[in-house]
Amino acid sequence: MGQDVPTFSQKTWCVAKASANEVELGNNIEYACNQIGVDCSIIQEGGPCYYPTNLINHASVVMNLYYQKAGRAAFNCDFSNSAVVVVTDPSKAMDHASMPLYSG
Repeated sequence: MGQDVPTFSQKTWCVAKASANEVELGNNIEYACNQIGVDCSIIQEGGPCYYPTNLINHASVVMNLYYQKAGRAAFNCDFSNSAVVVVTDPSKAMDHASMPLYSG
């Protein structure tokens, strides 16, 4: 209760849940990167979203790319219940010193 439900016109992002484990995150990266239109080179070394170099950040970046390309429907951000739709831009909302950052 009390959780805001995003409207279709509202800008939304798909990010990995903090509770997602490494296997889930790896599977999510593999799935998203195998979809047409998802450019995973951005999380490779030298790419604009390479830093910070942690699994949750890289997973969130490519999961969000997939979510955006697929039309931002909530079901495109399920990833076996290891992701969540947020209404705050994750690149601006997180403490850069201690939390993963979506930078893509």
